Amino acid sequence: MAARRAIASAKMMTTTSSSSPLSSKTRTNATKSIVTLVASSSASFSSSAFAQTTPPLSRNNRDNRTNGSTMTSFSGTWTSRRRGARDASSSSSSRCFTATATSATTGCRRRSGFREASSVIARSYASSSEKKLLVAAPMVYVAGEEMTKYVMDLVKEKWIAPAVDTSKWEHFDLSAKNRDETNDQVLKDVVTAGFKLKAIFKEPTITPTADQVKRLGLKKTWGSPNGAMRRGWNGITISRDTIHIDGIELGYKGPVLFERHAVGGEYAAGWKNVGRGTLKTTFIPKDGPDAGKEIVVDERECKDEISAVVTYDNAYDNVHNLAKFFFERCLEAGVKPYVVTKKTVFKWQEPFWKIMKDVYDSDFKAKFIAQKIVAEKDAELVHLLSDAATMKLVQWTQGNFGMAAHNYDGDVLTDELAQMHKSPGFITSNLVGVAPDGTYIKEFEASHGTVTDMDEARLRGEETSLNPLGMVEGLIGAMNHASFTHDTKENHKKMVDFTTSIRNIMHKLFREGKGTRDLSGPSGATTEQFIDRVANELKKNRA
Repeated sequence: MAARRAIASAKMMTTTSSSSPLSSKTRTNATKSIVTLVASSSASFSSSAFAQTTPPLSRNNRDNRTNGSTMTSFSGTWTSRRRGARDASSSSSSRCFTATATSATTGCRRRSGFREASSVIARSYASSSEKKLLVAAPMVYVAGEEMTKYVMDLVKEKWIAPAVDTSKWEHFDLSAKNRDETNDQVLKDVVTAGFKLKAIFKEPTITPTADQVKRLGLKKTWGSPNGAMRRGWNGITISRDTIHIDGIELGYKGPVLFERHAVGGEYAAGWKNVGRGTLKTTFIPKDGPDAGKEIVVDERECKDEISAVVTYDNAYDNVHNLAKFFFERCLEAGVKPYVVTKKTVFKWQEPFWKIMKDVYDSDFKAKFIAQKIVAEKDAELVHLLSDAATMKLVQWTQGNFGMAAHNYDGDVLTDELAQMHKSPGFITSNLVGVAPDGTYIKEFEASHGTVTDMDEARLRGEETSLNPLGMVEGLIGAMNHASFTHDTKENHKKMVDFTTSIRNIMHKLFREGKGTRDLSGPSGATTEQFIDRVANELKKNRA
């Protein structure tokens, strides 16, 4: 478990708007309701999704907001109590929690499948600070498991909590155990909350194997949550970019941007093993002059005793949005764009290329010329076969290019990109969707997994040295996007200044040989030492 977790008693206070402050008498009465944080031996449950229900702030009401509750995960019991005080507009009761706390606490919760009243604030002494905290904009924080969860718990405790009020964040536990206990309701809640707030950070999670199902006592093998997120947020792309540290050469000298189409392809394929016979693929349109009629897409003879029949489709409606997003990013980064397909063989990939080229020619070609990213004589959008792209990733070590590809090709090519740029720990992974109003929904995570082997070593009491850079870049991206989406320009600048300071401190320590052992060698810092070194530098900045 994370080091130095706070076990605290917190007084519950009713949240009120700034126009209706509590009187001192009412405030005194309010403190009579106390959440006692003790372990419970009966009616216990494992932590699920805890979230405050503050709605996203529009640009018109950003300065008229109230703080929600600070969220965390618990094990314990709930009992119903009437609040000691409430504002004039509220007469509801809340449910109070008797628990073992792992960090800052909340008096109310939203567990997968139901909501608790959320007008009670519980404040822990562990998160108190004399200096005014920077208030983080609303976003979704999705907790995972194993080594990466341990590290991110430390990051939140030692880097974020001393400087930032995260009470507007909605927290969810997407561990395999909790998905099992909630029958995956927690995943549905994550998708709903992400759609509302549009900014999400997700820790690495496991997709359990058969062995893990048995070891963890799960009811079934739960699939990857990524498909539900991509569908729920109208995912258009998974952006995977190289992370660079000034003064340290990792792989590519300049930035490499990659867009992987977020939907379609083999990942959602239907399949069946069949014997000899006739295979007919049919389609029945819902609209148009042939609506209701059966159209034969393909018909062939299966002549072998065993054949695998596979069917899938590639959705192209959102490729226009993907193209716009890709070319905008290449313009901003000053890199040349390339589109990757295998359309010479897979003829059905031709529409992907055509849509990308049409958007480039009509909306971006002149801009790339004006910014001198491409010369006018070489301004045509370049197509790369996927085979050629594989080689170019090895050859173009100078960087300064971007690629966009179908779902499967993008998956394979970005794995190669990660290996060329030292490891997956130095590659970002951001799911980008488009909301009905045209704004972006962005989910940020690391491109690596939960690092099971290192977690097992830690639990055996051995030293570990996990570089948190990829995960922290994801957290920084989510905090910045949340601020951009919900904050005033002034507050957004303050948040970007803070998150940039975290990045700069990490880079400085790596350059000085004080980083984790993947970059600093055997004499490098342990996991905990590196966390503490960054925390100390941040503390100096606040002084």
